[in-house]
Amino acid sequence: MTSRGTEFQEAMLGRVHLSDEDRERPMRLDLVARSDALMLPHRTTQARLTGRVRIAGRADDAEAAGELEISPLARRRIRYRITFAMEGRHLVLDGWKSISPARPLSSMTLLPYTLYEDGERVGEGTLRFPLATGLLPFLASFRFPRSAQSAPAPAADRHLASRWDGNPGRTEVWYTTLTDPVTGSGVWLHHEVVAPTDGSGAYAHGWVAVFPKDGPAEHARFGPVPWTDDQQGFATEEISARPGRLTGCAGPFTWSLTETPLSAPVHTFPRWSWRRPWLPASHMLPAARCHYSGTVRYGADELRLDRAVGASGRIYGHGNARRWAWLHAELGGGDVLEIVAAVSMRRGLDRLPPLVFLRLLQNGRTWPRRAERAAVGWAGLGRFRADIGLPEWRVAGRAGRRRIRVTVTQPPQRTLALDYTDPDGSPAVCRNTETADTVVSLERWWGTWRPEATWRLSGTAHAEVGDR
Repeated sequence: MTSRGTEFQEAMLGRVHLSDEDRERPMRLDLVARSDALMLPHRTTQARLTGRVRIAGRADDAEAAGELEISPLARRRIRYRITFAMEGRHLVLDGWKSISPARPLSSMTLLPYTLYEDGERVGEGTLRFPLATGLLPFLASFRFPRSAQSAPAPAADRHLASRWDGNPGRTEVWYTTLTDPVTGSGVWLHHEVVAPTDGSGAYAHGWVAVFPKDGPAEHARFGPVPWTDDQQGFATEEISARPGRLTGCAGPFTWSLTETPLSAPVHTFPRWSWRRPWLPASHMLPAARCHYSGTVRYGADELRLDRAVGASGRIYGHGNARRWAWLHAELGGGDVLEIVAAVSMRRGLDRLPPLVFLRLLQNGRTWPRRAERAAVGWAGLGRFRADIGLPEWRVAGRAGRRRIRVTVTQPPQRTLALDYTDPDGSPAVCRNTETADTVVSLERWWGTWRPEATWRLSGTAHAEVGDR
């Protein structure tokens, strides 16, 4: 069963009086709200908030996250709770618009709030929705995407249960990549189930790796062990990847992480390919962005993560491609770029150039609108192009009035090579860099091509190139 969700953007301006100061400061919120339910005024709707919180001279957090309660008639309020960082501190903004039938306009646009730190009041202020400049962008931002409702679990959790149906010749992956904001180190967790083509028992295995910003990567493998189906995700005796929690022990590594989804799922391949495995493989993110907190210990070293940004991904198919490239890039402000470019092992498809699946999440919208647009174009015309190699690979393409160019650099000293085994026993090798460099150039057509946005990431992109 499918239903409609609700997404919209909102900006609010105002002032804040912090308890450690004797003056007020300007403040601004730029938020994206997402709900798995259709927003109706007579009901109470719960939504997730992500976005940017700025306090002049004190805070500028583009990774703020929280909850929104929309209940204009049932409870006569719209409540905001947003967690953000200020000078290494974690503050919570708690406030609500009190809806009054006598003052509908002013009550819907005025947000009094209080700031808390560890439960203690540390500031207060008022924010206003700017009708003159904000109303039209606010109304134009509304989207009502389809959302799967096959279970009452959160959207990210619904995609973690194993897809394997017992057939031989399948492989399934749960992986997590993230960047520690303090040290710049990258972390890679890979959990995999392989069902051999010969019908022998399926087995689970994987690895953990840490990529220091200025040093070689360290890793450890776990498994193989017999696979026993887990309806919540991936689990063996010592390793677990389940909703909201990642734990394990392998060699000198131990890890215990909480995972907090910040956005909706993203299907890198066409959505139908995840429900119906007709393609050689399918790839998706249960949440395009997540926060990770906890510890990763390896030998005498330890990473203490606090709201590290990254994402978990899912792969299900018949095995690895003949040649592939992958990128996950956190662009800031909640924007994300995900790319998979691959040459299939299937006869006929193996003669094609790499098929590119590219999803750019920018300002709450996804481009191109359809996942297959980048891979097949229009009747084969206008496909995106990929030039896969090392230490540098590129992707470029155009859809509608926008075009994009992406250059990914995986320095050899920051790249880890690991081998895979397909269900048919054939080998493949991936070369992964959780501290890659990336340049993304986005242009829009206005009679001539004009720059729309440029992102330059140094050591914070996650990338991989694989071959046979």
